Amino acid sequence: MNPSVQTISVLGSTGSIGTQTLDIARERGYRVTALAAGKNLDLLAVQVREFGPQVISVDGSVYDQAKQRFSGVQVTADPSALAALKTDVVVNAMSGLIGLAPTRAALEAGQAVALATKEAMVTAAHLMWAAAEQGGGRVVPVDSEHTGIFQCLTGEAIDDVAELILTASGGPFREGPADLSSVTPEQALRHPSWSMGPKVTIDSATLMNKGLEVMECASLYGLPLSQVGVVIHPQSLIHAAVRFRDGSLKAQFGPTDMRLPIAYAIDAAPGGMTRPGDVHGARRGREVGRHLGWAMRGEWSFSAPDLSRFPCLALAYRAGEAGGLLPVALNAADEVAVDAFLAGQLDFLGIARLIEQVLDETPAGALTWDTLAEVDAWARTRAKELCVGGVRA
Repeated sequence: MNPSVQTISVLGSTGSIGTQTLDIARERGYRVTALAAGKNLDLLAVQVREFGPQVISVDGSVYDQAKQRFSGVQVTADPSALAALKTDVVVNAMSGLIGLAPTRAALEAGQAVALATKEAMVTAAHLMWAAAEQGGGRVVPVDSEHTGIFQCLTGEAIDDVAELILTASGGPFREGPADLSSVTPEQALRHPSWSMGPKVTIDSATLMNKGLEVMECASLYGLPLSQVGVVIHPQSLIHAAVRFRDGSLKAQFGPTDMRLPIAYAIDAAPGGMTRPGDVHGARRGREVGRHLGWAMRGEWSFSAPDLSRFPCLALAYRAGEAGGLLPVALNAADEVAVDAFLAGQLDFLGIARLIEQVLDETPAGALTWDTLAEVDAWARTRAKELCVGGVRA
């Protein structure tokens, strides 16, 4: 393992990325100094017994219960306090805007952040880079696509890049049914390649997740959205590629196991990016010991995404190109729309219609920490009103 990494903090420890991060910690012998876990106190209790963190953070609604239950551990309801604690790497896997404040706190404290909170770069990229510049923090992305881009760019000049290419499985509805208006949440949650939480899985079914990744990718590597492309690759073995100006391509591929990019990101984080595209690479740690015999077999296929069938991808490009407050509104409206679909209040095609209407109504303005919070709150309220009152056809 990277000898500079001995201790980690894990924010979002009870979610999919968080639990897989702790798999890596177990295999590599990292000391886990802090855990942030939301409301899942039962799983947190198991993690505390195994890893013995010094401090834990929980959602404020279960804080009193956690204080009684974890008498031998310091308990807080502020994950930002954990992010600022000195450790070799902070793995931030908190989903939603709740992950922004801890990301900011970690960067301003000079921490190395393995970042799985895509909302940080989708909604607040220049604010996050300002925090990194102010405090000396570093960033390496955790998502398999962005980590793949990071690896492809190692040793290369960003000025030589013609295009960054993200792959998408196409989700459960890539080939059918032709009419998506009646698909159910149960069908949408059957992702063909990855095991993820419900929000990300539904976003993958609409291709919104890929749209958010396009926005995040542009923010991470300092390129316009016009230089970030998407290719449908159902086998999900190529995770990302870079096309250079001389016409050559580099691709990163491997098994569909999130523990591989998580491990790479942890290794790379101490020397990670302090500004967009500042890629230096990492010394690879020892293997995540289950894939050394992975065979390069089978047929790999590629196709263009169908934007008429999956309009959420086009909406993400629209918001990213407009910038300002539109990415904040897009993210907020999508969260409300996904929750409404899962609750049976909105049909599958209504997700995109709702998001588009919120974008059409989003006020203009410059992005600051204050306006981010204001527009996020407005977009959520407006999206909920549309769920009740009806979205225009």
